[in-house]
Amino acid sequence: MIALIFISFLVAAFAVQVFMRRARRHARRYAADMPQRFHKGHVPRLGGAGIFIGMGVAWLVAGIPSDPFNVFWPVKVSAIALLCILPAVLGGIIEDVTQRVSVRYRLGLTIGSAVLVCWVLKLGLHRTGISLVDGWLEMVPYAALLFAALAIGGLPHAFNIIDGYNGLAGTVAVLVCLAISHVALQVGDRQLAAMVVCLVGATFGFLIWNYPRGKIFAGDGGAYVWGMVIAVACVTLVQRHRVVSPWFPMLLLIYPVWETMFSIYRKVARGQSPGTADALHFHQLIFRRIVRVAFADDEARQLLARNNRTSPYLWIFAALTVVPAVLFWNNTPVLMAFCALFVATYVAAYLMIVRFKVPRWLRP
Repeated sequence: MIALIFISFLVAAFAVQVFMRRARRHARRYAADMPQRFHKGHVPRLGGAGIFIGMGVAWLVAGIPSDPFNVFWPVKVSAIALLCILPAVLGGIIEDVTQRVSVRYRLGLTIGSAVLVCWVLKLGLHRTGISLVDGWLEMVPYAALLFAALAIGGLPHAFNIIDGYNGLAGTVAVLVCLAISHVALQVGDRQLAAMVVCLVGATFGFLIWNYPRGKIFAGDGGAYVWGMVIAVACVTLVQRHRVVSPWFPMLLLIYPVWETMFSIYRKVARGQSPGTADALHFHQLIFRRIVRVAFADDEARQLLARNNRTSPYLWIFAALTVVPAVLFWNNTPVLMAFCALFVATYVAAYLMIVRFKVPRWLRP
């Protein structure tokens, strides 16, 4: 496993550096007046391509017929999985380069890739922990596949929403993948553990260039890699091992999932389209209302300092769901309770920050 992390890290770090140095022209297309922009200068957004390359190489190496890594993962299976998620990742990368792929088309690509991967790998969401829903899933043959496809196709966009500051979404992805690999090893699934640790290594290869200086961004392509792979891993884990609660991945991913759902509600309530970009996400409010720079200098330096100091707040926020998910991964009622607690905490914190009622101990 460690060797796979090392391989994916080296390949991704090299690929990201190449994109960082050779693919800067497209960065000028990213308009300075976009509401979700919180940086100065023209920064390339092709980190996701490097992550995909690093992870993909490690996946293929893990499937060497002699199985030197002892993961029991045929190269044919890993290659098929890569090909299935490729359309979604390419759609994100094309958007990063051109800024011309609409939300509707990107959603269609992620859902299409999700349907493809569910059909080819025979994945389905057969358990929810709610008896009434589970009974209905058993009666409707293709409902489990459809639900799994919606979950897999939707999570990439949830990661894209929280990908706002240097190291934020990447570190959340690492925490989630480590939690999945821990539970996978607990139930003896080395293949699934290898799948996500390769993504961990590739993400670290990206983060060394992204945090804290922000020399390159993951872009939509990176968010789609994280979302697709993590969602496939979660669905596979719950399907293969009945001892794993279906609410384990729900609590594990409740931060990006609820951020997306709350964002949709907030925009619809204001009469806006859910696809409209704005600057009112939770991490953006923390950036504006809580984080302060400790020095007065030029605008670019201040912006970078505030950007870097925003992510740790959200890392801790995400860890508060990852820890109980790992501790109670087979206990559905407890996981449900923690999900409800997170939602209540998020809404309370959001309203508190909006109303400028931030406690002093939260301010640096």
